[in-house]
Amino acid sequence: MNFKEGEIIAINKPYRLSSFGALAHIRFLCSKKAGLKVKMGHTGTLDPLATGVLVLCTGKMTKRIEEFQAHTKEYVATLQLGATTASYDMEHEVDATYPSEHITKEMAADVLQQFVGDIDQVPPSFSACNVNGKRAYQLSRKGKEVELQPKQIHIDEIELLDFDDILKQMRIRVVCGKGTYIRALARDIGCALNSGAYLTALCRTRSGGIRIEDCHDYDSFEQWLDEQDIEN
Repeated sequence: MNFKEGEIIAINKPYRLSSFGALAHIRFLCSKKAGLKVKMGHTGTLDPLATGVLVLCTGKMTKRIEEFQAHTKEYVATLQLGATTASYDMEHEVDATYPSEHITKEMAADVLQQFVGDIDQVPPSFSACNVNGKRAYQLSRKGKEVELQPKQIHIDEIELLDFDDILKQMRIRVVCGKGTYIRALARDIGCALNSGAYLTALCRTRSGGIRIEDCHDYDSFEQWLDEQDIEN
């Protein structure tokens, strides 16, 4: 491996770890192994409560990050129907409940098709979107009103994988382009079902041609790295 010339390292990001935190740890291990400070960046943020494919680039490969960010992503998400949270996931407690008894598996599958193609999506207020030089989540956590403008995103595929009629939960697979917030998609699906919805689980299963089964396990990465030959 040659970290200066550039390597692509894909890891399966653990639950409750930020993308930056995961990158910092892997960069520390690579720098220690190489005996020099390794330049590293990632090709797309995953929320702390999400797991899955996080692609890291080193050295000269960091120049291609923007190219990699444009790659299609695939996610598997679990939505709880009948309620919402401020962040559209489990980072915050439920702030409102809605009727959900009317939602059936067939209704859910039909509604999902409304979201295929080019759609406008308002990003979550608890996101890294830039608002007058500040991150939206920083303002939201201080209790300030954050008004974000809709952005056009593209969803290639969306399908219902499972529907629990007792718990009123649905599991979906989404193939989408850059800039898509699956948390915001959950919010909008809830509205389209005349109810509410928030994420209880999210996993990025693919980024470009890299699938989750191709990723290094985060906890055993150091052991794998110790077995590699490093060029300086």
